[in-house]
Order: sequence, then C-alpha cells, then structure tokens
Amino acid sequence: MRRTRERYRVDLLELQAACEANYLRLLRLLPGMRNHPDTRRIAMSQGDRLLGVLVLTVTESCPYTTTVQISQQDCLPWLPAPQMDVRVYHDARMAEVIGAENARRFRGIYSYPNAQMHQPDEKNQLNLFLGEWLGHCLACGHELEFVL
Repeated sequence: MRRTRERYRVDLLELQAACEANYLRLLRLLPGMRNHPDTRRIAMSQGDRLLGVLVLTVTESCPYTTTVQISQQDCLPWLPAPQMDVRVYHDARMAEVIGAENARRFRGIYSYPNAQMHQPDEKNQLNLFLGEWLGHCLACGHELEFVL
C-alpha cells in the first residue's frame, strides 16, 4: 500500500503567535520606531568574542505600519550574514517578514519542489527564525550606538 504525503497546511495560530511575539521583541529593541524612525546597532557577543552587529533600520514609517530592515554585519567569516525586511503592523500588534535575502512577498504555502526551492512552510520558518534572532539579540546584545 502506497502512502501519500499529507499536504502542508498553514497553522494560522502558530503564525499569528510568532508575529505577535516578534512585534513585542521589536518594540523592545526599537521603542520609538513609530514616532522617531531611527537606526540602532547592537553588538552580539559571547564573552569577549564579537559574533556580529545587528543593525535595525526603519525604512518606511506610515500611520499604521512601519517597515524595518534587519541585517547582521561583522559576522564570523564562515557565517552568512542574514538580512530581512519586516513589516510592523501597529494596529494588529504584529511583525511579519516580508523579505529575506533577495526574495520578497512570501506565500503561505509552496508546492514542493518548486523553481525557487522554497520549503512548503517557508513563511512560517522565516518568522520563527526572526523570533529566535531577535530573542538572542535581547539576551546577548549590547548597544553600540544610537543614531536619530
């Protein structure tokens, strides 16, 4: 008997919970993003070793949304430097990844395999990664500078 693989289904509660948690994390890292668009640089270190610098830049500020570019600089040479664009929805209190690397506007589900080799749950994975990245920054980071 041949078993077929069950089709991936978006878990909306999990995705919303990740986006709500990411909103709270971003609010702690950029508390004035809505009223005072700025750039913030946060050093990520482990003991005396610098692991990289997280750069958060507000690229667009509207009455109900803010777009933040998040990137890592001065990484370890063997570690690829991630970069994401995140749309912050202030009325819904959610933050969602809208771009990563060179890809933008992710669908909730991708058929697999596909031409871009996205995972079926790519959007969910990116939002979970963002949460881990910001959480690590909150736990291990310290501010380098604050630029208005």
